[in-house]
Amino acid sequence: MSTAVPPSSSASSAAASSAAVPSSAATSTAAVPDTPAFGSAELLLPGVVRVDRDPAVPQRAAVAESGQPRRRTAFRPDIEGLRGVAVLSVLAFHSAVPGLTGGFVGVDVFFVISGFLITGMLVGRPLGLWDFAARRARRILPAAATVLVATAVAGGALLDPLRGTDLARDLIASAGQFANWRFVGQQTDYLAAERDPSPLQHFWSLGVENQFYLLWGVLLLGLARYLHGRRRTLAITLATVAVGGVSLVLCLRWTATSAPLAYFSTGSRLWEFAAGACAALAGAALASRTERRPVLWTLRLTGWLGLAAVLAPVVLYDRSTPFPGAAALLPVLGTAAVLLAGQGSLGAADAGRLLATRPLRAAGRLSYAWYLWHWPVLTIAQARYGTLPWTTLLALTAASALPAWLTMRLVEQPLRYGSSPAPRRGLAVGASALVIPLIAALTLGGGTVRALGDPASGTLAAPAGAPDGPGLLAPGTRVLALTPSLARAREDFPPGKGCEIPLNADSSPRCLFGAEDSPDRIVLLGDSHAGQWISSALALAEQRHWALEVLVKPGCPLATLTVRNNVLGRTFEECDRWRENTLTRLTSGPKPRLVLMAGLNRYGSQEERAEGWTRTFDRLTALGAPLAYLGDTPMPGKDIPTCLAASDGRSDACAFPRDTAFEPDPVLDGGLAARYGVRTLDLGPLLCPGAGASCPAVLEGVVLYRDTGHITDTLARVLAPRLDKGLLGTPGPEGAPVAPGTPGAEAGPGASSAPGASAVAQP
Repeated sequence: MSTAVPPSSSASSAAASSAAVPSSAATSTAAVPDTPAFGSAELLLPGVVRVDRDPAVPQRAAVAESGQPRRRTAFRPDIEGLRGVAVLSVLAFHSAVPGLTGGFVGVDVFFVISGFLITGMLVGRPLGLWDFAARRARRILPAAATVLVATAVAGGALLDPLRGTDLARDLIASAGQFANWRFVGQQTDYLAAERDPSPLQHFWSLGVENQFYLLWGVLLLGLARYLHGRRRTLAITLATVAVGGVSLVLCLRWTATSAPLAYFSTGSRLWEFAAGACAALAGAALASRTERRPVLWTLRLTGWLGLAAVLAPVVLYDRSTPFPGAAALLPVLGTAAVLLAGQGSLGAADAGRLLATRPLRAAGRLSYAWYLWHWPVLTIAQARYGTLPWTTLLALTAASALPAWLTMRLVEQPLRYGSSPAPRRGLAVGASALVIPLIAALTLGGGTVRALGDPASGTLAAPAGAPDGPGLLAPGTRVLALTPSLARAREDFPPGKGCEIPLNADSSPRCLFGAEDSPDRIVLLGDSHAGQWISSALALAEQRHWALEVLVKPGCPLATLTVRNNVLGRTFEECDRWRENTLTRLTSGPKPRLVLMAGLNRYGSQEERAEGWTRTFDRLTALGAPLAYLGDTPMPGKDIPTCLAASDGRSDACAFPRDTAFEPDPVLDGGLAARYGVRTLDLGPLLCPGAGASCPAVLEGVVLYRDTGHITDTLARVLAPRLDKGLLGTPGPEGAPVAPGTPGAEAGPGASSAPGASAVAQP
């Protein structure tokens, strides 16, 4: 499914937010143009006199008969066309059109245009802060509220209750103009990042835009109030350069350390607005020189180079491009160049004349509403019907132009031009546009709670698990309803979730459970697929009055191999450092009673995994502590709780293919366990029983998975007796383990009968 997330992540994409300019803007005769929205083509720059004329007439024809210097119109048809290029790039990218893999740069184009226009307007005619806020609210919020309410209605009718719950939360964030920060949190969360994209994920850019308007309005209007003339111009220029410079540094740093933070956050995007602001300030300085032939030819060349810089990334970039970072410089500087070049007259050889063609201008006028509508249409359709081919996605995107056009004609234009210009009226419109979506969100959320039931209701105790044999539950144990409930399944995490350190951390904190003061401890070691076993390992430790030490890092293989992290969008250097720090830490501390290893069995190739585990086992065997390894659990590859909710709890509808559920395991199948004396326990045959073509999502009433690949904590607690017997044997009368055997010897009566099990000497 195409998704509006960073192009470097597993579900990476980009969304662009723009504001449509009604067709009437071309010939408006208002004395002062309405506050330009994101990409609005109306602009009044210092030294520019508004001329009422048909914008199709070349600017060189707009010369006063009195022979006075040529006056240029405030309307910029090339900007309207540039917005068309930007929105078509984004729409093509979201529709997965082949060859247009870098269309996500359209967001950067829109940000630069917004900075250019807003700065030019505020410098040309400073407004009161309330007047500025009212114009912004009237211009942007009504259309956004229309789409939010429509998405809430469609989501409630077409999405499953779990997706509906997520959508209700996204509605609140989107209506409150902080959706970008919600998605920063989600995409930097290794587990939440596995979920399908939100129908409102594209509202991140609208949040960034409005946060920029708030900052820029206060900054520039404040400077305009206390400074005048050249001092004000100098102060605005210095502030623009300072804000842009700091933001660019943050962008480069965060792109290298956290792609979602760099992509969605306001701080890493302000430099793009600042680039547009610099173009506006430079254009104002050139206003009296554009008639000179050297300047005119320089601007013409600048325009063509800028347009090439905007279009090239659309075909050259793709999801693997670290973005925004240094890669964003090309479209950002290119857009600024096009905007600056348009300060001169639009001759037949100018890039601006190409951008001012009717098809591009038509797309530009519709861009804001079209952008708002297309993403909910695509995501809801794919949530309902599964992954769709790009031709179908493109057809749906084209169809979304109809509600976009209706929104523009029935909502945008009437409220923008027909409502009173008084600030209180504009603020009232904006307040209504915030409250109505919030009501829709609360209504949708209440409906999903009723459909799923109260997450806090029901028993939290896990059913008794069998210590061995083919059945999951102990004899005589029955589960009458899905356990955990669908309302809780997604949040059925193990205790101590904070033990799974952030992606950019390279060392684990002290994370102990059970008898923390005991000199004896079990060490649970690995990635998030090791972290899912915390409850099982804790049960083993508590029965023996030991401590449990958890050393896990999400997305980081314990096997010694370097991997790329899609959330970070680069080589996972922190993983290599964490692994080295952790192995060194184990050698410097007291010897554990057991080192329990587990992890995702899908890093690199089979050969790379085998070599990586060999290097890791060489280090761990030097500890002299018993080693145990849990085979990886089956990988559903789809969000199981969401699937169950969509199928009204019918577990058979959520089975997944056996041939994609497992990967060859070099520890279980490659002889490494026997070579290093590692005791293994493979629970795959238990969780995917039989020899059929599919694996179940629910077994004996227990929901097995909380997302696309991690088991529920309920299942981990059910499996605790099986891990106890398979890895340590049955506890003796004083809590000491009964050794199941030694390497090369026959296993004792407590040894696991799971396939691939080998014995290990007990402490």
